[in-house]
Amino acid sequence: MTKTYQIMATAAAGIESLVGKELDQLGYNHQVENYRVRFQGTQRDILNTNVWLRTADRIKIIVGEFEATTFDSLFEQVKALPWEEYLNYDSQFPVAGRSRKSTLFSVPDVQAITKKAIVERLKQAYHVRTRLPETGFFAQLEVQIEKDHVLLTLDTTGESLFKRGYRVNKGGAPLKENFAAALVMLTNWHPDRPFVDPTTGSGTIPIEAALIGRNLAPGLTRRFAIEDMDWFDEKLSDEVRDEAESKADYDRTLDITGYDIDENMIAIANENAKHAGLSQDITFKQLAAKDWQTDQLNGVLVSNPPYGERLGELEAARELYAQMGKVYKQMPSWSKYILTSDLDFEKSFGQKATKKRKLYNGALRVDYFQFWGKRER
Repeated sequence: MTKTYQIMATAAAGIESLVGKELDQLGYNHQVENYRVRFQGTQRDILNTNVWLRTADRIKIIVGEFEATTFDSLFEQVKALPWEEYLNYDSQFPVAGRSRKSTLFSVPDVQAITKKAIVERLKQAYHVRTRLPETGFFAQLEVQIEKDHVLLTLDTTGESLFKRGYRVNKGGAPLKENFAAALVMLTNWHPDRPFVDPTTGSGTIPIEAALIGRNLAPGLTRRFAIEDMDWFDEKLSDEVRDEAESKADYDRTLDITGYDIDENMIAIANENAKHAGLSQDITFKQLAAKDWQTDQLNGVLVSNPPYGERLGELEAARELYAQMGKVYKQMPSWSKYILTSDLDFEKSFGQKATKKRKLYNGALRVDYFQFWGKRER
């Protein structure tokens, strides 16, 4: 009988609903919570979501959850979980920890007790009396306590899902790939419409748009932590990737362009697009945002301009916003989406946003200002 796992996809604040939408499109029933989305699935589903999810951070198996307000209770309930189903007697299993608004507030103590309980369980399960060697496969565990509710998870991803593998050079202050994908997915762009990033930097937003436009699974070419665990069914690695590859659309013509005032960033963007195998789908050009113009209709523009966070830079950033506002006013059929931490952006831009969405670029609170175009034929 095929085992069904309780699974969660972790996500940055403000992105959870997008992860839920992706899971829905993949055919999974799910429950959206703060910083995560829960669902159920088999080993195939665990690998499939690692391969396909564009906006999530990690895919984790929920090994167990319960309430605990004493270390004795924590120890006994952790020990009662079937750790031998996930770990060998020699597995390497560091335990990360977090605690928030809980009686058991000391994270080092929580980690130590959890580790000790798992060791005891494995010793009993594998009839081992000596110290566990921890020389086998690697399994990252986490114990998280929120308001006395304990959640124990096993990471199946390894390096975060934003590590697509195509970005060979970053330049300064790059967006994470999954955050860039979220910015594209929050627009009304369809692959038959023009797409422009006027402040492209290392090219991450256009590259993520091209991956979406071609329906290319973002994790297709990388390996995940679960594939190195000896209880994982190895044949699934090829099966899931072959299925994902068969869904790619290589015939569609894409019109995606990225501009940047810095020629060095254009060189980096071209290098990254080439590494992603998408250089034929994206055009990168050196051009200042204020100098861009187009006679195309019904396009979508996504920009992550400088925020002006450092002292003395806000004035320059607001000057750029004003220049962008003047240029974009001339193209009413285009929808524009601009990310910034400047809450007064609309004043500089000269137009009130149709909608804005609060997001977090790392720890930084940002707003995604959305200006919807009036579609022309």
